Amino acid sequence: MKAPRARRDSASRPDRGGTSLAQSFVTDNALILVVERDPHVKKLERFFLEQAGFAVEFADGGVQGLERAHVLKPRIVITEILLPGLDGLSVCRTIRSDPAMKHVRVLVLSILSAERRALDAGADAFLKKPLDDARLVETVNELLRKGSEARS
Repeated sequence: MKAPRARRDSASRPDRGGTSLAQSFVTDNALILVVERDPHVKKLERFFLEQAGFAVEFADGGVQGLERAHVLKPRIVITEILLPGLDGLSVCRTIRSDPAMKHVRVLVLSILSAERRALDAGADAFLKKPLDDARLVETVNELLRKGSEARS
């Protein structure tokens, strides 16, 4: 896992390739756990999220995703629905029912047209594949802002 970056004032902050300073404020120290089975999608997610300044960890299936979420305590879990072992909607429901993980935001990213089912399972947001880098980063930043407001 990457070490969290130290917070710097905006005058010393480097350009992040299109990520505004307002957006990058919420990325500091933010760990994202991605639960995804497809290695090509994982590669893209890692690239887009790391370019935006996030620390990214992965799990290959639902059971491993829940185990890693308990250990890593990420700010956001991004999960596909179609996972080996335990599907992404069950991952979402389990996170929502666990008081120790009430702070974790869940983004469901799937090829399935299942937005209603994802939101009913407790997801904070849903994005349909194919992966759109700008929408992914925008949605993650929005979830982090909501999470920060909820803790205030």
